Amino acid sequence: MARSPLPLSVQHPAPSSLPEISRRLAEQYLPLPPLPSVSREPLDGLIRTILSQQNVAPITRRQFEGLKAAYPRWEAALADGPDGIETTLRAAGGGLARVKAQAIWGTLNQLEEQRGELSLRDTRQLPDQAVRSLLEGLPGVGMKTASCVLLFDLARPAMPVDTHIDRISKRLELLPTQWNAVKVERWYDEVLPRQWQDRYTFHVSMIRHGQQTCRAQRPRCELCVLQDLCPSAGLVLEGSG
Repeated sequence: MARSPLPLSVQHPAPSSLPEISRRLAEQYLPLPPLPSVSREPLDGLIRTILSQQNVAPITRRQFEGLKAAYPRWEAALADGPDGIETTLRAAGGGLARVKAQAIWGTLNQLEEQRGELSLRDTRQLPDQAVRSLLEGLPGVGMKTASCVLLFDLARPAMPVDTHIDRISKRLELLPTQWNAVKVERWYDEVLPRQWQDRYTFHVSMIRHGQQTCRAQRPRCELCVLQDLCPSAGLVLEGSG
């Protein structure tokens, strides 16, 4: 009988610097995290998260507001079909309107067919894994999207990994560079404290650090609060000298 693979945190234990990294980032970017809040309708959060894929925040917000104005109830969006949703998204601006319209309509259609209503309110009482299984079974919803809904709309201790978090983690050499984002998220799920506030703070702080300091191009290592803990900082600073 084949043995189950070892947990990722056993294959690659968390470095001793991780708690200090978390502390410094929180102090720099989110010293006063918000209190956990559960959405009245997590389906709104799911659709907003679908819109956010490969989108900047202002366009995501504009598209979501456009959808809510056009469709006060999601039943109207389902009835209007992918073409109508696409037209609404295009009017709000932003790319991938067709792809996102199909994903949103497919999600609404599947919820209607399988659950008989366009709502995810009952997920507020479901266990984390049951919510994840439900969400990841919907069109266009992968691990990261499900984790975002869990973290931001249901106040559960998920840890979505975006390009900023993936990049920073590998520059800090917290984990192997060949790991993909799914593996990185699973590793973080094993090594971070299973508390909502800890994970929310780490997630948001890492993203802000990636946007403001540890940028993909021309990282600002001279301003970085993690400079002495980052193996990559010396190489960047040396190259800019």
